[in-house]
Amino acid sequence: MKIGGTNISSFDLPEKISLVIFTSGCTLRCPYCHNPEIIDGGEEIGIEELFKKIKKSSEFIDGLVITGGEPLIQYPEIKKLLAYARSLNLDTKIDTNGCFPERLNQLLELVDYVSLDIKAPFAKYQRLIGIETGENVKKCMDIVSNASNTFLECRTTYVPTLLTAEDIHQISNEINCDLYTLQQFRNKVVLDPNLKSVPSPSREFLVNLAQEIKPKLPKIKIKTAEFGEEII
Repeated sequence: MKIGGTNISSFDLPEKISLVIFTSGCTLRCPYCHNPEIIDGGEEIGIEELFKKIKKSSEFIDGLVITGGEPLIQYPEIKKLLAYARSLNLDTKIDTNGCFPERLNQLLELVDYVSLDIKAPFAKYQRLIGIETGENVKKCMDIVSNASNTFLECRTTYVPTLLTAEDIHQISNEINCDLYTLQQFRNKVVLDPNLKSVPSPSREFLVNLAQEIKPKLPKIKIKTAEFGEEII
């Protein structure tokens, strides 16, 4: 399969140490993408090599996180990795952009935690990223939120000039999840060079926005470069 690298993380799986595998390839071209180098890049690696890496890491990790890019492009291989991790009693998490609801549904029995990107209100995906896939994202959300054994985090990166506070209010009315994360846009690495001149939203702005929508959500946190993750 094709990957963009691996690392060991203490924050991708809450309160656990995890091996993170970055898969290559993505169905979307979000202008603020912070991993643009693996949209079309990456390296080929045999799945047996990844099994060995998971096995070796299992001595000191608690879980496996598969992110991207978009992992579900390589669905058969992802299913094998998740099943292998489960065979080692590791927790499993997958990050997805929501373009493949049927594939996600077929993996749920192997997944403890799903992070689903909510890039805009469902009806506004075409405006933001040029692809009308909001209905697929909503299907993914509904599938996971109805799965009793899988935790669902929805997350939105707030990009000034692309999103407004009103968009976040609309998203908060549309989503159903265990946790909503509002992430700070960073302009250091982006797909669209025009965004390099767009400033990051301040922590104070995100805190205030999170507090405004908090009554509609079971749990909300913000994520900033200055203070990391904060429950609001």
